[in-house]
Amino acid sequence: MITSVMIVGVGGQGSLLASKVLGRAAMDKGYDVKVSEVHGMSQRGGSVVTYVRFGDKVYSPIIDRGGADYIISFELLEAARYTEFLKPGGQIVTSTQQIDPMPVIAGTAKYPEELIEKMTASGAKVDALDALDIANEAGSSKAANIVLMGRFANYIKEISSDEWLNAVEACVPAKFAQLNRKAFEMGAQAR
Repeated sequence: MITSVMIVGVGGQGSLLASKVLGRAAMDKGYDVKVSEVHGMSQRGGSVVTYVRFGDKVYSPIIDRGGADYIISFELLEAARYTEFLKPGGQIVTSTQQIDPMPVIAGTAKYPEELIEKMTASGAKVDALDALDIANEAGSSKAANIVLMGRFANYIKEISSDEWLNAVEACVPAKFAQLNRKAFEMGAQAR
């Protein structure tokens, strides 16, 4: 069996680190792992997408529409934008953070309302939390990506909490290990 995960967000939110943590945790567990390059305008605050697939034998990192088991999203509109990539009954783990896209900033559009309700109505299961607020509580807004990985870890039972934390510590600079460990645990335990 192969698990397919899309990690989506806006440039600068830490998609690459999140994909490294997931890939490392799955590899350390003995899975074959394929991670795509980051797609999008990560340098400019644009939409960013990374694919991570793991299982017994994975031949490609690419996930087609209707093929994702999970979407991890750092921003609410990005979660809604990629909902069509979920399998029926798939799970979205998203931050409730809202970052205005260029048309909203320019005044030519409004940020869409009731996105969680719309995603749920489309058949997706949505687990939404204020990852930015939790990250600030943990010590740094930059740890919102790790907060989301902590929350997502609740869905991947075959990888233990200790294995996840080992992957986090392997992927972040040592001086930030404690902060990220705290952010991960707070995300996992958030209600």
